[in-house]
Amino acid sequence: MSPIHDQSYRHYVGGKALPGRAWTVIARAGILNTLKKRVFLGLLLVGWAQFVVRAIIFYISISFRQLAPTASTFREFLDMQGFAVFIITVYVGAGLIANDRRANALQIYLSKPLMRSEYIAGKLAILFVFLTLVTLVPALMLLLVQVILSGSFEFLQKNLFVIPAIIVASVLQVVLASVTMLALSSLSKSARFVAIMYVGILFFTKAVFGVLYAITGTSAVSWVSLGDNLSQVMDVIFQQHPRYATPWQVSLVVIVALIVVSLSILERRVRGVEVVT
Repeated sequence: MSPIHDQSYRHYVGGKALPGRAWTVIARAGILNTLKKRVFLGLLLVGWAQFVVRAIIFYISISFRQLAPTASTFREFLDMQGFAVFIITVYVGAGLIANDRRANALQIYLSKPLMRSEYIAGKLAILFVFLTLVTLVPALMLLLVQVILSGSFEFLQKNLFVIPAIIVASVLQVVLASVTMLALSSLSKSARFVAIMYVGILFFTKAVFGVLYAITGTSAVSWVSLGDNLSQVMDVIFQQHPRYATPWQVSLVVIVALIVVSLSILERRVRGVEVVT
């Protein structure tokens, strides 16, 4: 007769994941899957093209002082990186939640010991990482290149505010794009439609500003344009004269309000079971 092994209750001896860490799994999977796409890698290379051009200009400025960088140089760099931010936001962000909604994956995600906030944080982290790679990282590296090529810290000593300005402006740029795109992605099951909505909102608000400017003859109405609000605030962060007549405080309020509304949309739309009212 074969022995009968005791199958009574035994304590679990395996590892236990720390609470609040589940978002890292979502973020890691999304980042790795995106990096496998050659098209995206091509977009990243395009996003770094300006860095290469600026670095060459910094090298030439050693002999031609009139090309020497100033604080506005880094402001212009982030401004021009806005196109790379736009393209990557659309390519990566449009389907982050929309694809999960189409596949009814939200029910699977949120049926696990996964909080809604962790799911949203994981998705936001994906966009945040990639957008940082074309804003904050190259901007700081460009500053490092300037120091190395000049062989001194003279520029930094005269412009100590540049480092915090780069950090604050980049984070604001990335957070605004990430949160608004994720909110739009939660409203539809079609990534293509989400991309169209995002592009449409940016261009429509810009067009409305153009019409109002033509009618009123003043740029004080720039607050209606989402992109121009960001430009206005970033000018102030870099201690540059604002490009529009709109008070920068008004532009900042619009940006904060947009972020709050986007987070509210995410809170309502990210649910395990669709609630029909």
